[in-house]
Amino acid sequence: MKLIARLFAASLALTFLAGTLAPPAEAGGSVAITVKPKNKKEVRAMRMGLGVFALVKGAQNGHISQNGVGNIAGLAQGGSGNLGMIVQEGDDHSATLNQQGNNNAHGIFQFGKGSDVNVDQVGDGETGMTVGFGW
Repeated sequence: MKLIARLFAASLALTFLAGTLAPPAEAGGSVAITVKPKNKKEVRAMRMGLGVFALVKGAQNGHISQNGVGNIAGLAQGGSGNLGMIVQEGDDHSATLNQQGNNNAHGIFQFGKGSDVNVDQVGDGETGMTVGFGW
């Protein structure tokens, strides 16, 4: 019985503590989803999409586009044949894309307010896309 009472008291204390530490309902947050192709056909499709986007933006190996205030973005590339894109629509976003190796391709697209995305591609032939949304 004493064990049950202690467990109840501990769970009550944790519940109270979690409630006092939790941010208010109106506080901001963000979510990011990274998609990586699973087979050669998906790799080709994603690389084609990123390539067309780069062509439209007039980019060769990398491109950063920011529409809003307080956005921060960085793109580092070591190796050859890498393609990196960062697009920030909204305010207070932060993104880094680090590509070390050859023939990597990745696009980071952020919308809303205050999302934070950091991607490292270390090696050869990696492909992916990350979409972040903040509120």
